[in-house]
Amino acid sequence: MTNISANDLRDRVSFEKREEVDDGYGNTVGMWVAQFERDACILPSKGGETVIAARLQEVQPALILVRFDAQTTTITAEWRLIEVRSGTIYNIRTSADMERRGRFITMLCEVGVAT
Repeated sequence: MTNISANDLRDRVSFEKREEVDDGYGNTVGMWVAQFERDACILPSKGGETVIAARLQEVQPALILVRFDAQTTTITAEWRLIEVRSGTIYNIRTSADMERRGRFITMLCEVGVAT
């Protein structure tokens, strides 16, 4: 992972956080609210299949890196990200400065699983 540079951030991702939003009728509903966009490096991993509710479901894990900054350090596993070009939705499982050098935030994400 130490070989990643700014040139490798070729993908664009949008981060969303689930928030309670007023529906205009005095109720609140949970909605995904866009937070910010960043350039990213998406590194797909070997996929697999998992059995959920007695049916087979494809799961595609990926490591996604973005630059370390004040906003990206707030990303948690309750958030999700969307690849802007394809519209693919990734569920974030972990988010941390894995190198502990303040260069990149590394997220383990999955496609094909429930949020």
